Amino acid sequence: MTFLMKKLIPLIALVIFVYYAKQETQVVDRPVVSASAFASQIGKTFARGDSGTQVSGRGNVSRILSDDKDGSRHQRFVLELPSGQTVLIAHNIDLAPRIGGLSDGDDVFFHGEYEWNTAGGIVHWTHRDPNGRHAGGWLKHNGQRYD
Repeated sequence: MTFLMKKLIPLIALVIFVYYAKQETQVVDRPVVSASAFASQIGKTFARGDSGTQVSGRGNVSRILSDDKDGSRHQRFVLELPSGQTVLIAHNIDLAPRIGGLSDGDDVFFHGEYEWNTAGGIVHWTHRDPNGRHAGGWLKHNGQRYD
């Protein structure tokens, strides 16, 4: 190997390293996800910024919101998942029964469609599709299933 080649190879390697290091440090407009959140199905979906994915899980009610009465009515509450991530549950109460007696700290199991947003995401379609064209979902609270 010539003297010039011995000098050029490390220089080329350094340029390539700096280029890729700079690419890895660009700011991404997404919240940081903990390792335990990333390990969950919703955590992975959230980290990828995906929407339209069927998800299942459980969480504790951390906040009960007022019903959304715009268009189809939705019972809304925030669940904190075991990973620490939060998701908004938007449960259509025109198509499925309202969860009665829901309180902060209650355990809720869910199956529905996940939609990404910067706050952690929304789970909706937690009910059956009366037209049979969409995968059905459900909520379970105190042993009772709502779909």
